Amino acid sequence: MTPRPFEIYVPDEVLEDLRERLAKTRWTDEVEDAGWDYGTNLAYMRELVAYWETGFDWRAQEKRLNQFANFRATVDGFGIHFIHERGKGPDPMPLILTHGWPSTFFEMLKIVPLLTDPSGHGGDSADAFDVVVPSLPGYGFSDLPKEHGFSRRIPGLWVGLMEELGYPRFAAHGVDVGASVTNLLGLHHPESLTGIHVTYPSEPYLGPGAPELSGRERKFLEGRPPGQEVEGGYTHIQRTKPQTLSYGLNDSPAGLAAWIVEKFRAWSDCDGDVERRFSKDELLTNIAIYWLTGTIGSSFRVYRDWALGAESNPHAWEGREEVPRGVASRPLARNERIEAPSAVALFPADPPSGMPRGWVERSYSDLRRFTRMPRGGHFPAMEEPELLAGDIREFFRGLR
Repeated sequence: MTPRPFEIYVPDEVLEDLRERLAKTRWTDEVEDAGWDYGTNLAYMRELVAYWETGFDWRAQEKRLNQFANFRATVDGFGIHFIHERGKGPDPMPLILTHGWPSTFFEMLKIVPLLTDPSGHGGDSADAFDVVVPSLPGYGFSDLPKEHGFSRRIPGLWVGLMEELGYPRFAAHGVDVGASVTNLLGLHHPESLTGIHVTYPSEPYLGPGAPELSGRERKFLEGRPPGQEVEGGYTHIQRTKPQTLSYGLNDSPAGLAAWIVEKFRAWSDCDGDVERRFSKDELLTNIAIYWLTGTIGSSFRVYRDWALGAESNPHAWEGREEVPRGVASRPLARNERIEAPSAVALFPADPPSGMPRGWVERSYSDLRRFTRMPRGGHFPAMEEPELLAGDIREFFRGLR
């Protein structure tokens, strides 16, 4: 179906219901001096919810979102929301940006003008991109998947969407879940890819016949279980019992905010002060998109789909004692490597930052760029848009 313009609009009664729920929040208690050690801090949550109820202006944020060129299209029978901004340059390269969890398409918006109009931001117009930012299935204003294992269709949907827009070949960037999608694009659709740029490398095959681990790789793997124990609980529940979790978060805006904001604090380069990196308006715009579209439960399905994929491929996790935190797709199987030209950018406050280059090279046949960023965390498009956009431009410059 031909893409059609789409305007974001939330009915007044939905906003009024939200305000009433915020006003009636039933607060839990907290142990003395808990800080954030037990999870989301109570004092901060009271502050954030109070601002959401009385200070946050969704209509202003809605207007900002609608300043971008929003569309909807049906690809292979599935409705996808996306932003499509044309580049300002002699020959813009098509580029699809895929967000992660617990983000939405909103995560990518700071870097869109840096990529579409580089000369207007201190760069070279020859580096311009035509940028497409879709909402993942089950997120934001895209349709909600209903079938088991649907997430495995996403790379093919992206290829179909880009073809519908007139881009038979395109570049791709992704973070978190979006990095998994982007890696799978490079693995299964290299003929459609100019190249891929990710902030979370694909997990390599470690089973029988894999090259022996180096000392640095062994040390890296040994350091993973403690981090998984402290920060990996969300992954476990979202891939095993996502429906159970969904009821509470879809019914309580305070509960939803607590689940999401804790990750923005823990995974960003904020030194424990989440608003050092994200304003309340930014945090709440992202959270509100989940609430207003009722998509927190459907956003978990990619994690469950990953688990089902692992079950259907019994060799996917050979050689592993634990599941890496944040991985939302299976690792590569024996003899699988990503063939598309690839770049990896690691940000210091993001869990993949400790990956040795040799570990990353196990997954990619054509790794052309490997960057360790000086600052930033799991949400680089929001935290360090200039650094991220610059790395994307530099990588794809050599592929034009």
